[in-house]
Order: sequence, then C-alpha cells, then structure tokens
Amino acid sequence: MLGVWLLLWGSVALGGRADTAFLHRAHDSSGHCTYSFTVASPVEAACPEAAGGVPELRAELAALAARLSRLESRERGMGGSGPRGAEPGGARDPQQVASTARLEAAYGDLLRATSRLEEEKGRLEREKEELGRRLESSAQEISRLRAARCPPGREGPGRDTLRAPAKAPRWEPQPLAYQELQSERTEVPVSRLLEETALGRPGKEDSGCGPLVWVGEPVVFGRADSIAGKYGVWMKDPEPVAPFTRDNTWRVDTVGTEVRQLFQYEEAEQLARGYPAKVHILPRPLESTGAVIYRGGLFFQPRHSRSVARYDLRGETITAEREIPGAGYHGQYPYSWGGYTDIDLAVDETGLWVIYSTEKARGAIVLSKLDPETLEIRRTWETNIRKRGVANSFLICGTLYTVSSYSAPNATVNFAYDTATGTSRALSIPFENRFRYLSMLDYNPAERQLFAWDSFNMVTYPVRLSRA
Repeated sequence: MLGVWLLLWGSVALGGRADTAFLHRAHDSSGHCTYSFTVASPVEAACPEAAGGVPELRAELAALAARLSRLESRERGMGGSGPRGAEPGGARDPQQVASTARLEAAYGDLLRATSRLEEEKGRLEREKEELGRRLESSAQEISRLRAARCPPGREGPGRDTLRAPAKAPRWEPQPLAYQELQSERTEVPVSRLLEETALGRPGKEDSGCGPLVWVGEPVVFGRADSIAGKYGVWMKDPEPVAPFTRDNTWRVDTVGTEVRQLFQYEEAEQLARGYPAKVHILPRPLESTGAVIYRGGLFFQPRHSRSVARYDLRGETITAEREIPGAGYHGQYPYSWGGYTDIDLAVDETGLWVIYSTEKARGAIVLSKLDPETLEIRRTWETNIRKRGVANSFLICGTLYTVSSYSAPNATVNFAYDTATGTSRALSIPFENRFRYLSMLDYNPAERQLFAWDSFNMVTYPVRLSRA
C-alpha cells in the first residue's frame, strides 16, 4: 500500500508521468530500511546541480522523508505488518523482538495460572459438596441419637445442652378440694447423712462470715408425690424457741389456691418417711414459696397482698402483719420461673430479710431488713440486679446471692450484692439443678446449708465460705 501511494504521489507531483517514477527499498550500512525513487525529468537531460538537485524537488523529498519516518514510527509502535514486515526477509528491531517475547511469555504464564485457578475452584466446589453431605449425615445421626436417648415425654441428662431453655410456663394454680398425701420410704443410714452434710456445718476452717466460694452437690432428704408438692418450701429454724429444736423440720406444699397447711416433723428422717407429727392450719392462705421459719414463727406473704405476716408456732395465731411499701405482688416482679414469687423472705446470720421489687426500682431487686417481732422495716437497699433475670436468691452474712437458672442442670451463682458496701459483683460458682425445676432456695445459718425445693424433691446443698 505504501509503494502504491508513493507512485500515485509521484505521478501527481511530476505531471502524471507515473510510468517514469521508480520506488526502491533497501538496507543501508546500519541495517535500517531506506526508501528511494527516481523520476525522469521531462525537460532536462542532465542535472545542472549535481550536489544538491533542484530546490523544489529537494523540498518535496525532505517532506516525503519526514512523512515516511512518521509512518515507520507508527508501524513500529503498532507492531503490525506494515512496510517493515511486508517482506519475509525484513529485519526487525532486537528490542521489539525481546519485548514481544516477554509479553508472549507473560501471557502464557497468565493463561496457565488461570487454568490452575479454574482447577482449584473446581476442587473446592467438590470439597464443599462433600462437606455438605457429611454435615447432613452428622445432623441425621445426632437426631437419631437424641431420639434414642431422650424419647418424647422424658428428660435426659443432655437434653438442655441440645436446645435453648424453654420459657417458664405460667403458674396457674387449680382449686384443690382436698390434698392427698403419699409417702415414699427410702432407707438412708444416718451415718451417710452426717457424712454428706459435714461440709455444710460451721467448723474451725470456715467459721464466721466471708464470701461464698463453693456450693456442693445436692443431697435429697424427701420427696412429695402429690401434685400439690411440685412446688413447695421446707425449712428448719436456725434459732428455735422451746419447745421446738433445730431438729424440727417444716414443710408447705404450695400448689393450690388455698394453701394453708404447714406440716411439722420431729426430724428430717420423719420428713423422708412422709409422716408429719402435726399439721398446722394457717388462719390465712399463703402465696408462693417465699416463707421461712425463724425464732419460733412462720414468716410468709398472705395471698393477694403485699404484706408480710408472722404466724406464731406455739400460739398458732398471727401475731404481726405489715405491708411492704410499693412491693409488687401476685406476678408483678417474680423470679424467672414465675410462681408469684414477688415477695421472698430470707434468714442469715444477721437476721430476717425480705426480697422484692417496686415500680420505682423498675424491676430491680430491693432488700429490706425486718424486725422479727414487729416486722418493721429497719433499712432498705436497692440493687442493680433485675429480679426477673434470676431464678432465685438467698442471703449469707448480709450479702445477697442469686442463681442464674431454675432449670439448666449446670447453673451458677451469678451475682452477689454486699449490703455493707452497697456494691454488686458478678460470680460464676457452679450450682446443680439436679431435677430441673428449682422453685425455692433459702440459706440456713445454723446448718450452713442451702435448703431447696427442686421439682417434688427436698434437697440441701453444702456451702463453703472463705475466711472473713
């Protein structure tokens, strides 16, 4: 194309005599490609200026040379098949050859890398599919094992670890026309009971008051088999008044709309056999599981009230009653398990306490110290522990402790509030819910044990305090 263009240009520049113009291409001494052409003059037989030629022709040649140079540069930059590469034997720039070779090598490496990546992607896709099949197979195996170990209608030891705890059912007591008492006799050697409770009794190594550091495994002392005994409270008096002693044991089954029966036992073994020595009929029905025995009296919350009453065990009458100002009741601020546990009474080394919440406290636990004779409030503390967020609570040496769950088998004592300093702290002391429904928990300072009611079962927990 370039040669044809030059011939046409020459024919126009020289008056159309294209047949007398000749284009030549050859290598010069340095190896570069050069172009030249000859045109016969129509008017001159010889060149009068052999050194420089005709000025007009010289200018045209210079312009043509510049244009050819630009074309060559463009062709070199494009690396195409223009005039330099038109002929098979044409020489090429060594730098261009090397650059082209490097680009081709890099392009080949890129293609090979792309191929490897595609292969790796395919392998990962296959592994993903295989892993999905294995996970599906594992899930089916877990479901099969769960069904085998925990058939419907039964609770297995690992059931709560495989599912989230269910929301506590709302306690709706049903009227009971009568209460049927059943007994279950269990032969337990006295030596074994003494051995199992030895850790819970005050001794030289843990005497006095100090922070709670350990709660032992539960020990079962009795079981209620009637439906009225699913929830309940059982107690001993840490400071008994004659004719009662520390061996006397007391129990109330709290399921029902008219809970009035207080069962009296001469000792814990009689409780285990299920035969009470006496049954007290309370003048007023009590509500929930927050009652305690202290200094010859039963302290309880009368049903549908925000009051606390004292029932004298000797005179069998109510000797004091006082309203707790602003206290929630009958399901306003219960513990997490429900059961109308809005007002909970407790006893420790320092005396009688009431645990509750108010609208002003916005559901946080409020503590009040009570006079055991008049029930007058001596002092009140407002904590930052949400009452509905814990399963139960108790006091030891003026410090409130809470339990994280009423149903999880491996719960914890999770918070402590010190009334001496007015501060709270988080804890993680292991606490076992063996029967998965903790409805009552109180501390007995004389026994140095926790008394609890866990789904029909009356149990104790030994505790250990650090040195004060």
